[in-house]
Amino acid sequence: MFTAFSPLRKAPRYLMLSFVAVILAACEMALPGGGAGPQVRSGTPIEVAMLLPYGSANAGDDLVARSLENAARMAASDQNGVQIELTVYNTAGDPAQAATVARQAVRDGARVIIGPLRSDAAAAVGVAVASSNIAVLSFSNNTEIAGGNVFVLGSTYENTAERLAQYAVSQGRNRVQVLHAQNLAGEVARDAVQRAVAGAGGSVSGVASYEFSQTGVINAISGVMEQIRAGDANALVITSDASAALPLFAQLLPENGLDTEAVRVMGLTRWDVPSQTLEFSGLQGGWFALPDPNTADAFNARYSAAYGDMPHVLAPIGYDAMRAVTETAASLGALGARDLTASSGFAGANGVFRLRPSGTVQRAMAIAEIQDQQVAIIDPAPGRLGGPGF
Repeated sequence: MFTAFSPLRKAPRYLMLSFVAVILAACEMALPGGGAGPQVRSGTPIEVAMLLPYGSANAGDDLVARSLENAARMAASDQNGVQIELTVYNTAGDPAQAATVARQAVRDGARVIIGPLRSDAAAAVGVAVASSNIAVLSFSNNTEIAGGNVFVLGSTYENTAERLAQYAVSQGRNRVQVLHAQNLAGEVARDAVQRAVAGAGGSVSGVASYEFSQTGVINAISGVMEQIRAGDANALVITSDASAALPLFAQLLPENGLDTEAVRVMGLTRWDVPSQTLEFSGLQGGWFALPDPNTADAFNARYSAAYGDMPHVLAPIGYDAMRAVTETAASLGALGARDLTASSGFAGANGVFRLRPSGTVQRAMAIAEIQDQQVAIIDPAPGRLGGPGF
């Protein structure tokens, strides 16, 4: 058994905060009441619930929670004319407790829920509050739980793949070889790249996979090179990151004949984190997507000045969630899922973003190239989002 909910903490009176999204589990459901969201009154404080993993057994969760909360408070202070009364509910990183405190938050008058952190807890919260028509803005990046009144605000393969594919095809890199691990993450990334390339007007010339091990990577090299030659690929997307297979591929593919000028190597993950990734010879001239560096640096500086330390890498999502709440409340006077997706773009911590009716997020991203072991922006992040894509 567990306590109904951990002690909650009220923010200073009328503190502004924003984060909204209600999660529905694997199915897509029609919004109750035809989708009409909770109304907010001008001049009246808006009750916002924030579900964070304070008290979790996982090392570091308290640090993440504090950074997310701090960032959300920053966003609240940036919107004039909206008063936020924030209540933080502790989930202890437990899905069942997250569902319990979410129901308590609704009884307490919450008009929107920001959080929780992970997809299992977010799915549980979405189910718990589905009948109340409260939107849930989770910090997850698992698109399987998105839809209805549940949003995932974490960075997704889908968003990155779309940005990268559109730029690549515009530069004539339109025959794309995909290389992914034989696991769930690799398959999700593969599917995202295939959809993005097709949507951008390019073609997938081949798809290669590898067993998720050092031996698996080594054994896959010859097959990958055969596919690249057979499909006349002029681009290669490696879905792995620097903590997994990327370093091996960056070394072994050029050693086995990959011409990185003829076949542009591209990544679906951040290649500037950790910075040592920039040193790999096989990634020189390669492309990857990242948030607008100028906007990100400005956010980090503001956070550091306000709280005395650097924000956690997930902190911008907390800022963005609150920003979506306050801007939507100010412009529409309602906070339902349909209201939150009506905007053409919010001013986020890492650049412009918007929420999609599918429950996913679209973020403006820059395209970077590794030049002489340094990050060079070759296509800046757009200042606004256009139609489908960027």
